[in-house]
Amino acid sequence: MSAASEQIRPIKQSKGFWGRLKANLVRDKVLLIMMVPVVAYFLVFAYTPMVGVVIAFQRFKPGGGFFSGEWVGFRYFTEFFESMYFTRLIRNTLLISLYSLIWGFPLPIIFALMLNDIRQAKFKRFVQTVSYLPHFISVVIVVGMMFNLFSTQGGVINMLLSRFGVSPIRFMTSSRYFRTMYIGSGIWQSFGWSSIIYLAALSGIDMEQYEAARIDGANKFKQMIHVTLPGIRPTVILLLILNLGSIMGVGYEKIILMYSPATYEVADVISTYVFRRGLQDAQYSFGAAVGLFNSVINFMFLIIVNKISKKLSSISLW
Repeated sequence: MSAASEQIRPIKQSKGFWGRLKANLVRDKVLLIMMVPVVAYFLVFAYTPMVGVVIAFQRFKPGGGFFSGEWVGFRYFTEFFESMYFTRLIRNTLLISLYSLIWGFPLPIIFALMLNDIRQAKFKRFVQTVSYLPHFISVVIVVGMMFNLFSTQGGVINMLLSRFGVSPIRFMTSSRYFRTMYIGSGIWQSFGWSSIIYLAALSGIDMEQYEAARIDGANKFKQMIHVTLPGIRPTVILLLILNLGSIMGVGYEKIILMYSPATYEVADVISTYVFRRGLQDAQYSFGAAVGLFNSVINFMFLIIVNKISKKLSSISLW
């Protein structure tokens, strides 16, 4: 056999599952080593704590261990469903999530589209920096800023309104304005940071498509409709699926800082109820049951929305 044929002879691949596995481990050993901290993090902080879910079905007593409590089945779930607060909690959680999605989801897309058309690099970086900054401000500071701005005594907004003859408005202590204040401040804090992923998607669109559209006589608006939006469509759909998959995941931190007895009717959500009953009242089993119910609903939403998206657009998480 000639030397040339020896050089072009294909490498013999290992046969069988274990042979292929060994070859892949050798080939990707550096990547696998880099994955070790990530896998360890999720094992320790995400999957191992799932063992504690068992207390949702037990009468848990601190100090006795996860498996030492009396088994009560679905007692705490039934107690939650029959609670006088159940309807209010579900309604408030869904409304706050839906309003946040309706007003907050499109804004980063619009902002990214506008930012993408800015040609002055310095001005573009300045706008990006200013829009990103609120993301790094603590929720405690944000709520404190809101109280200072909208307070009836010395608040800047009410001082400006008084110049036009408007009586002081209790923005922070009125149930009428609570959702607006909560959602508006959340949008202000997150829209700039959320636009990063859309800017990354926009940078991946082939510029030749814009050139072809211009040759066909398409103006800026038509280029956006026929080139830009289709280019970021997969990213938009995937993020929408993830947002809908956490539709019941309204956090308690900001609401607890904002609400008062006057706003309980519109502000109380599942997470704040779990905080009160589970932690403040030390009813750990009840809190675990309500939290598990919330997680199951979110998971079901995620599966349903993902399946609908896959059927309608062929884009899905899996």
